[in-house]
Amino acid sequence: MDAIGRLAGGVAHDFNNLLTIILGFAQIVADDLKDADAKSNMAEVIKAGERASALTQRLLAFTRKQILEPEILDLNEVVSGMEGMLKRLIGENIRISVQLDRNIGSVRADHHQLEQVIMNLAVNARDAMPGGGELVISTGNTVVDNTRATVHGREGGQYSVLTVRDTGCGMDPETKAKIFEPFFTTKESGKGTGLGLSMVYGIVQQSGGFLAVQSEIGVGSSFEIYLPCVLGSSVSPHDKLATVQVKGSEKILVIEDEGAVRQLVQSFLTSAGYNVMALDDVGHALRLSRSDISDVDLLVTDVVMPGMSGPDVAAQLARVRPELKVLYVSGYTEHPSITAGRFPDGIAWLQKPFTRDELLSKVRTALNAN
Repeated sequence: MDAIGRLAGGVAHDFNNLLTIILGFAQIVADDLKDADAKSNMAEVIKAGERASALTQRLLAFTRKQILEPEILDLNEVVSGMEGMLKRLIGENIRISVQLDRNIGSVRADHHQLEQVIMNLAVNARDAMPGGGELVISTGNTVVDNTRATVHGREGGQYSVLTVRDTGCGMDPETKAKIFEPFFTTKESGKGTGLGLSMVYGIVQQSGGFLAVQSEIGVGSSFEIYLPCVLGSSVSPHDKLATVQVKGSEKILVIEDEGAVRQLVQSFLTSAGYNVMALDDVGHALRLSRSDISDVDLLVTDVVMPGMSGPDVAAQLARVRPELKVLYVSGYTEHPSITAGRFPDGIAWLQKPFTRDELLSKVRTALNAN
């Protein structure tokens, strides 16, 4: 498993750069196309790139090398927000029952990744019930004693529990023992990657929780996700959907050693009205004088670069322009700035591969930050 983790982490940086280039320029081309068939063909290219991105993220999730954006969440709100989509995904022959504890405790996790956990478990449940059945998604609170918590490498205390249970075919003990192994699947060739449950395992582990699985042949399976409760109030998904004005006229310094990625970022920012200065190496950036960056409002830099890391460059430039704001771009977690798969609170960052809208939204948010 350690070898797989090292392989995934080593490949991720270059592979995410390639996917950023493929998806970004495909989006630019698609916007310029007038012919309907050509637009449709380019849309398929973009879909394939997105599937490749999802596959990479699944492997990184299992090896716990993806970058998370944790926030305080209400599990009930996460489940409720997915209920309509799950009903469309699961199909009419399976009844979905949602049972939410009104007194659920708050947890700290990545909202998007937690949705992916629920989605993967729901899809697996659907596949286990080809003739129909019932899928039950429930939430609750429990106290985990130290003895049980230690078995999972955790501390005892108050936990919120998310349970996904089905009435499907169930698993024998031999299958159950292998379900979290990467690339293990009981589905026929071409029907699954064997990374869905390994991704679930990785996300839960990286979020400080643990899993418990119960299954019996002919009865069904139950997956319980335990996440430690935290103090604080969750932010409503509706509050986070407030419209962000993505255009601007500020001056932005971009440092990116990968030429195509640099060109893409510059194109996206320029088209949104920003004044962009793009550099290809750290040395050039460090030679900038006070007058060169006196009017620069934001630094957009990759985290991992030859010679010096993005955070180190930002620290050097901050000596010349202390008010300079920074947005880090990264697809790789092996850096001291990224502890336990996350940047410190208050640090603006963007995960590779990214879309134009994601970049512009993050840039605007970083510029608006106090």
